[in-house]
Amino acid sequence: MHGNNDSEGLTQAVIEKVSGAADPRVAQTGAALIRHLHAFIRDVRPTQEEWEAGIAFLTDTGHMCDDKRQEFILLSDALGVSMLVDAINHGDDPVATESTVFGPFYHPTEEWPQGADISGTMTGTPLFVSGRVLDNRGNPLAGAVVDVWHADDQGFYDVQMERLEGKDAGRAWFRTDGEGRFHFWTIRPSPYPIPNDGPVGKMLAAQGRHPFRPAHVHFMIQSDGYRKLVTHLFEEGSPYLDSDVVFGVKPSLICEFTEHQGGVAPDNRRMDGEWRSLNHDFILTPLADAA
Repeated sequence: MHGNNDSEGLTQAVIEKVSGAADPRVAQTGAALIRHLHAFIRDVRPTQEEWEAGIAFLTDTGHMCDDKRQEFILLSDALGVSMLVDAINHGDDPVATESTVFGPFYHPTEEWPQGADISGTMTGTPLFVSGRVLDNRGNPLAGAVVDVWHADDQGFYDVQMERLEGKDAGRAWFRTDGEGRFHFWTIRPSPYPIPNDGPVGKMLAAQGRHPFRPAHVHFMIQSDGYRKLVTHLFEEGSPYLDSDVVFGVKPSLICEFTEHQGGVAPDNRRMDGEWRSLNHDFILTPLADAA
């Protein structure tokens, strides 16, 4: 075919090429990508220099990715894309615990026994975390995997701290007991900025946005026959709840990190000074019920 150099003709010619894919989903997504990407270019009308700057931005984003940092996930989070994908794929079960973004700081870790202190070399206010894992009919899920990770009281994850030399801190996974219960000790996390020394940070600065997230603990919970849950619990009263840079806060996920002074903790541990407790039940959707 000749003569497709006009705007509309070019777009249609590219769509026709990618729509011939053998896999219908590849054909669908390819055509949609070309349609929307070309529409964006027509809307913005970039100069050649601006187009080259965009290519350089994506190239720099790739260069920032390694086994400890995923700049493309960070970009997706900061543009609200991660939460949009989450909204499309969840939310059909009004009883289940709401999900939120996965984030760029997860990595697999080891199983720990119930009641363990997972803070490692992290220092800060002790935090006792407990809860149950249930199905959407209120039945406890025994043997469910509760995977947790969080930042320290300075806003850093273990993977960001070279002094840990590969040792996990503030992350572990547990199996629920026969009544679906779990509990562990760690330290109270703080609000923190997402990594802003790379392309995503430059983008936020150009957009006049701050890079901060409110204090939270990540949870990924799995049980055979149930939809995997990826979520956070946010500390009530934390700064940035109304302006989370990755748009991940949902009202149902804001919880009280209850303050205590001394006394005896729920696991009979005697405490001195300030400590906090967080108790929350997580509800999973059976795969048979999932849309």
